[in-house]
Amino acid sequence: MYKELIDRLASGEPLTSDEYLGLIGSRDEIRDYAAEKARAVRQKYYGNKIFIRGLIEISNHCKNNCFYCGIRASNSLAQRYRLAPDEIVACADSGYSLGFRTFVLQGGEDAYYTDDVLTDVITRIKSSHPDCAVTLSLGERSRESYAALKAAGADRYLLRHETCSAEHYGRLHPDNMSFENRVRCLKELKELGYQTGAGFMVGSPYQTQRNLADEFVFLRELDPEMVGIGPFIPHKDTPFASFPAGSAELTVFLLSLIRLTLPRVLLPATTALGTADPTGREKGILAGANVLMPNLSPAGVRKKYMLYDNKICTGDEAAACINCLAQRVKKTGCEIVTARGDYNGI
Repeated sequence: MYKELIDRLASGEPLTSDEYLGLIGSRDEIRDYAAEKARAVRQKYYGNKIFIRGLIEISNHCKNNCFYCGIRASNSLAQRYRLAPDEIVACADSGYSLGFRTFVLQGGEDAYYTDDVLTDVITRIKSSHPDCAVTLSLGERSRESYAALKAAGADRYLLRHETCSAEHYGRLHPDNMSFENRVRCLKELKELGYQTGAGFMVGSPYQTQRNLADEFVFLRELDPEMVGIGPFIPHKDTPFASFPAGSAELTVFLLSLIRLTLPRVLLPATTALGTADPTGREKGILAGANVLMPNLSPAGVRKKYMLYDNKICTGDEAAACINCLAQRVKKTGCEIVTARGDYNGI
């Protein structure tokens, strides 16, 4: 029965939340079958290519107080930093020489980075490297701000919704944040022509299997170009410090379901997955993922951008060790390519 559901997904047929719930509950029986089908779908649209993104963590200042996040505003133990525009551009220049053709500027919601500051940075990167894509992951902003950054040359925007349940969202965030506003941002990003990325945590506090099943219905309706998921990993200086971590095994299975639900999606094997399981990123690729995001941030700040405990920051995670990462990917039957790696929506 559940293999039939996987076959229906692979053929492009939408499933109901109840059907996804059945798949999640029976994943031990169908994990390998789902991964095989997901790899075939990825092969159809992207071949065996794994796209790399150079991650530049520009600031760990944030105005928000999300209960799960180590850089939340009220964490007085966080060692704060922000990169100057020249430092961000230098990171991109260094990454270009390493072969990166996409740069992801990620940070907390830091008021220092006004539209003027960001448009200057984007313009400088794009003028020096016109063959590259610039991705932003800087949280909730106004439609006007998103439009200004798009006009400056930003190509993509990552904004994980974290959960598709408004009730669950409220248990993960303070009262001044709303699920409705997060969805507004995602819809406006798509309307403005960004390649838009959403995503959710796996195993976050108070999450149910029904919540997870509903994610796939939500994602099919939103139809993002990118989806990033990773297991919840607690941070010791947050209200959720004592909650158990999410499952890497479940995350890998859900990657297969995302690939089958959104066949053309750009799907990372995330840092969180690699933190939860030393071979998590390889397992993610074998489950249908096709993006990796090594860290291009200056070595002196990598350990300060600590969204959760024990985040991998050195070794293969460092962009300078791209050859090591390439060898690990090769063992999965795939290969890292130096290309922009745009969404295949044709």
